[in-house]
Amino acid sequence: MIELRHLRTLMALKESGSLAAAAKKRFVTQSALSHQIKELETRINSSLFVRKSKPLTFTHEGARLLHLAEQILPQVLATEYSLKQGLKGDEHNLALGIECHSCFRWLMPVIERFKEQVYDAQIDLSTRHLFDAIHALETGALDLVLTSDPVLGHNIAYQHLFDFEMKLVVSVDNPLAQASHVTPAQLAGVNLITYPVPLARLDIYKHFLEPAGVNPGPQKQCDLTSTLLQRVACNDGVAALPSWSIKEAYDLELATLNLGVDGLKRPLFGAYLQDTSKAHLIKRWLEQVTLQGQQQE
Repeated sequence: MIELRHLRTLMALKESGSLAAAAKKRFVTQSALSHQIKELETRINSSLFVRKSKPLTFTHEGARLLHLAEQILPQVLATEYSLKQGLKGDEHNLALGIECHSCFRWLMPVIERFKEQVYDAQIDLSTRHLFDAIHALETGALDLVLTSDPVLGHNIAYQHLFDFEMKLVVSVDNPLAQASHVTPAQLAGVNLITYPVPLARLDIYKHFLEPAGVNPGPQKQCDLTSTLLQRVACNDGVAALPSWSIKEAYDLELATLNLGVDGLKRPLFGAYLQDTSKAHLIKRWLEQVTLQGQQQE
């Protein structure tokens, strides 16, 4: 089998013009180089160059192998360099998945601060896995997931970042607007205005309505927080949002209520693979997320 070391030896012979100089270029003894050449000539059953020729002259077979070396070795070097650069860059890249539509707004400042602290850091904020982010993490499509719903897995670590409160948002014209809190029964049959998320995945349903055996009215979905809040202000329904999203209400005539007497608080976790090679980078990123969460309280 012709190996890369054979091709490198041929290139050294061409560039140096003699066995002695080629051996020096390859950092081996002349005897070792001669043995390697003889080994290759035995494999191809032909001489590589004309002995005692000055300047060194390759045989037809040697010239063919030299041509092969001139084609392959630059490609090998380029690929090797590309792989090294790719690995180097990959160490500073994080593919981030989130299971939270309303997190985008406050995440952007965190990303910018992180880039200032970690040279060449890149955060790829992916929306492709909103409903299967943990699975994407397990398969390697994501490095990190922000989630409020841990799923037990053999190789997933969950780091608690902070807690946030879900609030019910209603129009000031809604009869509930004067109350300090709402009970599940009061939301029976009431229209829910939500992000494009299945009802079964909504916090207000999973952790407030469903445990009480209450079903809401029709679910009306909006992509944007601003549109969602405008529809609530028009008394088209009610919405349950994290406190940070309500700040986007601006001058809309809205009221907020606790979900239950004690309110509905939810945790936010950073999930990542326990054996990830990016653990140090991930933990630095999660520190920034925790800091942002504390500032929002």
